[in-house]
Amino acid sequence: MTFGGIALGCGNFGGVGSAPEFFGRGIPEDEAFAIMDRACAEGIRWFDTGDAYGGGRSESWIGKWRADRGPEGLLLTTKVFHSTAGTSGDTGLAPDRIRRQLESSLERLGVDRVDLYLAHAPDPETTLGETIAAFEALRSEGLVGTWGLSNYDLAGLEEAMQHGRPSLVQNSFSLLDRDDERDVIPFCRANAIAYVPHGPLSGGWLTGKYRRGEAYPAGSRMTQRPGPYERLADDAVFDALGRLREEADALGVDMAALAFAWVLESADGAVCGPNRADQLDPVLAARGLRLTADDVERIGRFFT
Repeated sequence: MTFGGIALGCGNFGGVGSAPEFFGRGIPEDEAFAIMDRACAEGIRWFDTGDAYGGGRSESWIGKWRADRGPEGLLLTTKVFHSTAGTSGDTGLAPDRIRRQLESSLERLGVDRVDLYLAHAPDPETTLGETIAAFEALRSEGLVGTWGLSNYDLAGLEEAMQHGRPSLVQNSFSLLDRDDERDVIPFCRANAIAYVPHGPLSGGWLTGKYRRGEAYPAGSRMTQRPGPYERLADDAVFDALGRLREEADALGVDMAALAFAWVLESADGAVCGPNRADQLDPVLAARGLRLTADDVERIGRFFT
């Protein structure tokens, strides 16, 4: 099974990612349904979630939406590592925990298998060999279609290849987060592993919503969970964003669409994470925007 193209990221359904302090917050159920409706209508049939997103709400709402809408051809990705609601401290990738968590995920999603199962983060308490053996057992039983790794560096991928080959790697990657260009992306290409990153718009920074000297918009990532992006609030980044905005204006496209298209040209796909149905607009526009190799290199230089 191969994966590529655009996946709908459902990490903020009922929370903000896997952060327990935000369980029950984030995108409300009615808006989550509107987002899934719009994505499905526009041909996005790959939904990406995780057992801890919203403390389990993300999976549950996808399951409820599936039961109500009956979509055909839907691919599901979910993840395991973080604790879910009511299970504080219960984390990791031990084989027995993986099986237990998958059983809960299948129940919430209302399915008998998931197409892609990801280790959400490295577990220092469990060897990768044990984790991969557990994934392979689930695959042989038909409970998962295939498996992959999320938020793993090159050393982790090299270790994984000693025990099996992940089908997909999902790390953070964007014009503002390019560490994987150095080693992870070349490794994936050399080993026929799909590279489909999350965070292609860097928490909204590449949409142009954050302006130098201005307060962050209410409800934005920088007012909810700014930690991963606080490093971006400096003059060099604002200068680069200005150049990206000028490039987008010259091409007659949305700045976010251009940033997303840049990722699509550099990877095998990307996970988008809209907070409203209309925020899919630049993602959909990016699908039809074709950049040349020179375009990709020139735009990339804005941020180096």
